Amino acid sequence: MLKRMAWLTAASALLTTLGTAPARADSAWQKVGGDVRSGVSGLAYEGRTSSGSGVDVLAVHDNKGAGQKRLSRITHWEGADGISPITWDGPEPVDLEAVEAIPGMPGEYLALTSRGIVHRLKVAGPKATVVDYSPLPAIGEGDDFESFALVAQNGKLAVLWADRGAGADRPARLYAAPLTFAPWGQPQFGTVTRRAYRAAYPTGDGTRHISDISVTDSGRIIVSSASDAGDDGPFDSAVSDAGRVSVSAAGRVRVTLAASPSVLGTFPEYKIEAVECLPGSTDALLGTDDENLGGYVRTMPFCEA
Repeated sequence: MLKRMAWLTAASALLTTLGTAPARADSAWQKVGGDVRSGVSGLAYEGRTSSGSGVDVLAVHDNKGAGQKRLSRITHWEGADGISPITWDGPEPVDLEAVEAIPGMPGEYLALTSRGIVHRLKVAGPKATVVDYSPLPAIGEGDDFESFALVAQNGKLAVLWADRGAGADRPARLYAAPLTFAPWGQPQFGTVTRRAYRAAYPTGDGTRHISDISVTDSGRIIVSSASDAGDDGPFDSAVSDAGRVSVSAAGRVRVTLAASPSVLGTFPEYKIEAVECLPGSTDALLGTDDENLGGYVRTMPFCEA
């Protein structure tokens, strides 16, 4: 408790300058995993529960060994969570870091590994079947991916993803491209653009400037950033408004990053690797991969139009 309060005091001092309020140390984080294999590396919205009071989401895990879990379903309500495993049917990926529902294709998802391999999945009940997979385009030297978001506007699809960056000397590289699918299901990417992004918080040597991306219906780009000092922490995170994305009727993708990203909230002692704006809501569901400390989720009102 003393350790967590020390982090909270430091974050409060910074946010006095930034003009935002830190997340409370005793707020509604709900535990969904108890060890290094159970952290949440990415989240994708599936739908509302039958009562309408909760949501079902898919969570990917960054496991690397044969037979280790890659995918789970979390049923999230305020105050409680249910977790169930999903069987992976197909070539096992190594180090899944993000997952996203494909707009207009119910039950279909794209999941991304840290090295840039995109898996197209069909999920039905407790089983996920690999339809196809392909590498991202324009992978740069040293790229390490943790984030992936799909955008549907004007009848067209686009995709955003980012090399996470590392500390003061290496900002994140945010990529964007139009997205289509081949008749056999393989993702196909159009012309790629890239932008550099540097987190306003945290700012230490272990900073991952972009650890996940979500996009609101109006095109706001919401990103998480995280600091990781090792498998036992300490960790630190923030969620920020990074800019905007638009997709024209011709499929042209335009990304405009904020000159000074607006920090929406800070989360001392947690390593956020998943941000998912929930449709029909202003809430973002946040997920953490706190290594040996497991994984947690909670909602925050970060996805206003």
